[in-house]
Amino acid sequence: MSEAGNEKPKTADKAEKAEKAEKSDKKQSAKKGGKEARQNAGTQVQVGEAERDPNYAPRFKTRYTEVIRPELMKKFGYKNALQVPRVTKVVLNIGAGEAASDGKKIQSAVNDLTAIAGQKAVITRAKKAIATYKIRQGLPIGAKVTLRKDRMYEFLDRLITMALPRVRDFRGLNTKSFDGRGNFAMGLREHIVFLEIDYDKTENVWGMDIIVNTTARTDEEAQALLAGFQFPFH
Repeated sequence: MSEAGNEKPKTADKAEKAEKAEKSDKKQSAKKGGKEARQNAGTQVQVGEAERDPNYAPRFKTRYTEVIRPELMKKFGYKNALQVPRVTKVVLNIGAGEAASDGKKIQSAVNDLTAIAGQKAVITRAKKAIATYKIRQGLPIGAKVTLRKDRMYEFLDRLITMALPRVRDFRGLNTKSFDGRGNFAMGLREHIVFLEIDYDKTENVWGMDIIVNTTARTDEEAQALLAGFQFPFH
């Protein structure tokens, strides 16, 4: 009886040790796999950074530094380069209040604005209810996106060189659209003037508001700044 009683515990101990060893091996392999994944991810990030040209600068950004800023310093007599007005941001907005009850149309507006801006657009919602237009508070009524830095300059380049020349019966931008504090607002009746939008696949044509925010103190300085970017004022 004593020999049989001793054999059972030994067998149980061996099984328990084997199970522990198996769990330990699994943990080590999981840690190793996680470490390799992190190393691979780090390698991919480094490769992506290496492929990006560190000397890249948008065409309009280079134009501002090399052409527009020296001209404005000479014209307005700025003593410091930091006094020269500059564009700080561009806000794009699509109002789709007539499609407030249709979630698909709102999402379509968001997707189109994202394609135009090259940056994810967000849904705008009604701040208060308007019974006349059947709009409730918090109802989606459009989309907007704010561009800064390189994306801002790239958008302005596409707007001036490609989008505005495609506007029907375009006669130039109104100089009265400045707000008195150096900011300029303009509107487009059709967002399909941008090359990023495929007209054949577009179900709805939206109007767009474009607001250019600058650090200029007067409308005269702001107009001179935007004219340097070849805004077609009339």
